Amino acid sequence: MDITFNTGAGFFIYKVGAIIIHDNKVLMVKSENSPFYYTVGGRANIGETSEAAVLREVYEETNVHFEIDRLAFIHENFYTADFLNNEPCHEIAFYYVMKQSDNIDKIKCTSVGINNYKESLHWLPLSELSNFHLYPEFYKTELQSIQDDGVAHFVTKDGKTRRLR
Repeated sequence: MDITFNTGAGFFIYKVGAIIIHDNKVLMVKSENSPFYYTVGGRANIGETSEAAVLREVYEETNVHFEIDRLAFIHENFYTADFLNNEPCHEIAFYYVMKQSDNIDKIKCTSVGINNYKESLHWLPLSELSNFHLYPEFYKTELQSIQDDGVAHFVTKDGKTRRLR
């Protein structure tokens, strides 16, 4: 069971994402009905750690087993979701950098998105991320020079993102 529930005042969503970088490109997902690219990942299940959730989601979406390198970002996101009847949403997301895989060339999209729309995987050049409509938006700047300097915490509210650390 995905951790998405209606509180009566809006929805709470607990999400995970994978940062898969290879040859100065990041692997992103795009749905056939969406104007933007989004991270490989999805919603955690009840009773599932964020680490287990990201490993499961990565395999479901790429058909390749990856290992986690480290937690890079925590994102608190407040928005209104058209896919949830334009209800307010409070989303908490953990984004993990994944270790390099010897099976990187065997990646293939094996998932579907919301409402069963077909998804596809895309390698986007890190140096050109500003040219793409991405979610989360902070990927455009933060992935340019991602370093192992701890965990960065972002909050997006009223369409504005701020970095707390």
